Amino acid sequence: MNITKLLADLQAQHHETAARAGELSHQIAQLTAALTETEARLADLATARKVIAELAPAAGSESEPPETNTAYQAIVNAFNQHPDQQFRTRELHELLDLPTNEASVNVTRARLGRLLRQGFLTQPGRGRY
Repeated sequence: MNITKLLADLQAQHHETAARAGELSHQIAQLTAALTETEARLADLATARKVIAELAPAAGSESEPPETNTAYQAIVNAFNQHPDQQFRTRELHELLDLPTNEASVNVTRARLGRLLRQGFLTQPGRGRY
């Protein structure tokens, strides 16, 4: 086989593989963003459900009690258990024994931002809650 042809074939395969890797990275970014939005929507729905359950008359109600063991509740509980301590997202993951891969940490960052906007948390410094 001709070495020049072999090198050209390898170069073509390299370009194809690099393009596919770029496409997959783009898909991962889109899916991560969609997951963050969906989890935020779930949090909104859980909050609405909790508020409605609290406002509904307790007598004769057959509805389920509001969920208390959500990821958001675990985050708030961690801060309540350590009221004088500030956390970075990764530190919070370690405290809660959650995975520390970048995707999981980014989801928690989004959750922290949501809790911050809702007034459950404060942000005394950049990246600290």
